[in-house]
Amino acid sequence: MTLNKIVLFSFLMIFTSCHGQEKANTLKAPIVSKPSPRVIKNFNSAALAPDFDTTLVSQYIRSIFEDSKGNLWFGTIGEGVVRYDKKNLTYFSNPDGFTNNTVFAIDEDKNGNMWFGTDQGVYKYDSRQVVGKRFRNYHQKDGLQHINISRKSILVDKSGTVWVGTHGGVYQYNPTADSLGSQCFSLFPLLPSINVAGIMEDKDGNIWFASSDKGVFRYDGKTIVNFNEKQGLGDNYGGGIAQDKLGNMWFTMKNGICKFDGKTFTEYTPKDGLGGTEFWGIMIEQSGIVWITARGSTTRFDPSVPLSNSKAFTVFTPANGLNCCVQSMFQDKSGNMWWGTGQGLFRFNGSEFYQVKQNGPW
Repeated sequence: MTLNKIVLFSFLMIFTSCHGQEKANTLKAPIVSKPSPRVIKNFNSAALAPDFDTTLVSQYIRSIFEDSKGNLWFGTIGEGVVRYDKKNLTYFSNPDGFTNNTVFAIDEDKNGNMWFGTDQGVYKYDSRQVVGKRFRNYHQKDGLQHINISRKSILVDKSGTVWVGTHGGVYQYNPTADSLGSQCFSLFPLLPSINVAGIMEDKDGNIWFASSDKGVFRYDGKTIVNFNEKQGLGDNYGGGIAQDKLGNMWFTMKNGICKFDGKTFTEYTPKDGLGGTEFWGIMIEQSGIVWITARGSTTRFDPSVPLSNSKAFTVFTPANGLNCCVQSMFQDKSGNMWWGTGQGLFRFNGSEFYQVKQNGPW
C-alpha cells in the first residue's frame, strides 16, 4: 500500500462516524440553468477508496477559494485540487505535480500564481507557464522544517508576502532567494513554535495567527501581541478566525466562539444558542451573518438580533440537508455560499442546502 493510500485510509477511518455508508440527506435543489461542466481527470479516482461516490466533485473538500479570474478551486483529500471555470471541472493530481493529494489551504499571489498548503509542504502553480512543469513543491530542502500545513494557513498579504502556517510555527517566503536557488522559506522569528490553526489579514493590514494552544497573535508589522486566556480568550484555543464589517475579530474556541472589539472579548456558547460541540470553523458573510461549524451541526448567527430572540441562532443538522462534517465554508464574489463537507460540495440558497455534484446544479 502506498503512502498516499495509507494517509487517505487513516483519514477515512477517522471520519467513519460522520460518513460511513450513510447517504446525504439533501433537500430539493433549485432550478439552475448553468450547463454541466466537462470533467477533466488524469487518474482513476475509484482506485482511491472503494466507497467513493465518483459523481461527487470530491468526497472530502477541505478548502475553497475563488481566484482573480473568477475560477473556483476546491482542495480535496485524495483527489488533489479541483478548478471550476464555468466550462470545465479540472482535477490536478499526479502526474500534474501533487505527490500528495491532500490540500488544506489555497491562496493567490499578485502574479496570479496559486499557492496550496498540503501535508507534504507547499505547492505553487505557475499560471504563466505555458509548457513544462507548472507545479513546484517546497519542503524541507527549501527551509520548511515542518511540512504539515495547517487548514486555512496560506496567506498572501496586501504587500505580496506569502505566509505559511504549520504545526511547528509560521514561515515566510523569499522570492529572491527562490530565484537564486537558495532556501526560500524561513521561520518567522517573532512568533513561538505554535501549532497554527489559521492566518488572516484584517482591514488595517494586521496579520492574525490563531493557534491551538497559545491563543491568537496579532502582528502590526513591527511587534507581536498575544491574546490568550488571561485576556479572555476562552481556554487558549483559537481555531477559526474572521473579521466582520465593523472591524470586530471573531474566533472559535473549544466551547464556542468569541468576539473581540479591540478591548474586550464576548463569548457565545451552546447556552446562548450555538449548536453542536467541538467548534471548528467560522465565516462571516458580506451581510454580517456569522456561520459556525461544529461536530453535529452548523449554526447561522445574526449578531444584529438580540440574544433573547430565538431568531438570533438557527441551527442546521444533517436533517436539514447538510452533512455534519463541514470542513470548509466560502462566499464567492457573487454572494453564493459554498460548503465543503465529508459528503461532497453543497450550496445554500438562503433557506436550504443542496448538494452540487460534477454535473451540478452549479
